[in-house]
Amino acid sequence: MYAVVKSGGKQYKVHEGDIIKVETLSGNIGDTIELDDVLLIADSEEIKVGQPLVPNAKVVGSIVNHEKNKKITIFKSKRRKGYQKKQGHRQNITSLKINKIIG
Repeated sequence: MYAVVKSGGKQYKVHEGDIIKVETLSGNIGDTIELDDVLLIADSEEIKVGQPLVPNAKVVGSIVNHEKNKKITIFKSKRRKGYQKKQGHRQNITSLKINKIIG
């Protein structure tokens, strides 16, 4: 059984027991989080596709860790002008362990 959920403007395909990294969610380590934006639930026999969401479906997970993602480098330059600008950014993320898919 798997589901496709939306969190932070992105979509994730999750199975029970998976650990996914999503944009920062409020809560402490060990807290339970319910993701209500379920777009699809697939079982071995049937597939439920939402329009846009599956009714009465949710994914229950727990927060494993709060951390920062890999650093990305932003480099801007204009040729023949001598302009160069280099920046970096690390996005805050939350690791979620998927406990249960309901629906």
